[in-house]
Amino acid sequence: MNRRNVIWGSAALLIATLFIVYKSGVFDFKPNIKSSAAVLMDMNTGHIWMDVNGDASMPPASMSKMMTELIVLDRISEGKSRWEERVPISLYASSVGGVTLSLNRGESYTLRELFQGIAVYSANDAAVALAEHIAGSENSFVVMMNNKARSLGLSPRSVFANASGLSGKDLGPNRPPGYGNGETMLTAKDTATLAMSLIRTHPEVLNTSSLTQMKLTGKGLYVSNMNSMLPEMGGAYAYEGNDGLKTGFDSRTGYCFAGTAHRDGQRLIAVVMGAETSQERFQETARLFDYGFYLSMSWESRIKHILYKL
Repeated sequence: MNRRNVIWGSAALLIATLFIVYKSGVFDFKPNIKSSAAVLMDMNTGHIWMDVNGDASMPPASMSKMMTELIVLDRISEGKSRWEERVPISLYASSVGGVTLSLNRGESYTLRELFQGIAVYSANDAAVALAEHIAGSENSFVVMMNNKARSLGLSPRSVFANASGLSGKDLGPNRPPGYGNGETMLTAKDTATLAMSLIRTHPEVLNTSSLTQMKLTGKGLYVSNMNSMLPEMGGAYAYEGNDGLKTGFDSRTGYCFAGTAHRDGQRLIAVVMGAETSQERFQETARLFDYGFYLSMSWESRIKHILYKL
């Protein structure tokens, strides 16, 4: 067999192989997302790699606490607050619903403890206490949140109504009169932009969001991180490179997650809103991460990845 026949034979085999691979769907890595909305962002560039209903406004639940975290970290970096300063717990803060640290009226905790409480455990009472401490009232803190949203370029479809992300009916019986009638609403795109801004401005937040648990010293209370994708959690949904960022659940929307992962100099942000189960939000986030890291590969690495899948 002469050289020309070998070359043509090899080319024909390659074309046939690629056709089979294409027909089998191996090249189709784009995930099929089941949730109500999802966004995949390349944080290095801000480019949106995937957008499923990303402009729809819906209740984000505790993902909105990322704005509370951002404002607290801004205060720390500006020298207006200190990590070890004491934060008193009001009657209102002690009575909000949902996930809490069971804080009692008249107690006080360090700002650091309460910040960890919202970043690790998503505690609503800790979020209200921090808002009242920083702004004098949660209502004044909400003004700060919405002003910050506009400065970040979030769309008018995203509005903050409280520091916790709770619905008005879940704010508890001791909320201030006339307060809590509005609802927090975010789009998946704006949630990704908020997450990107938080990490870019205060990358140290990842040191807190990646903690597997936090301790409330005054109570001797330990609580575990709500993010099952942390590698250190060691569970079925652990994902290499994940180090945050914020979970959420609202009966009107479903299960939500704003996640971030870092590999080989590439950081991705994935937002899932409206998953049917807690597990599904992490599974779908993993699919988005896999897709994003595949897109960031060189063509040589992509070919190796395809051959490995074969």
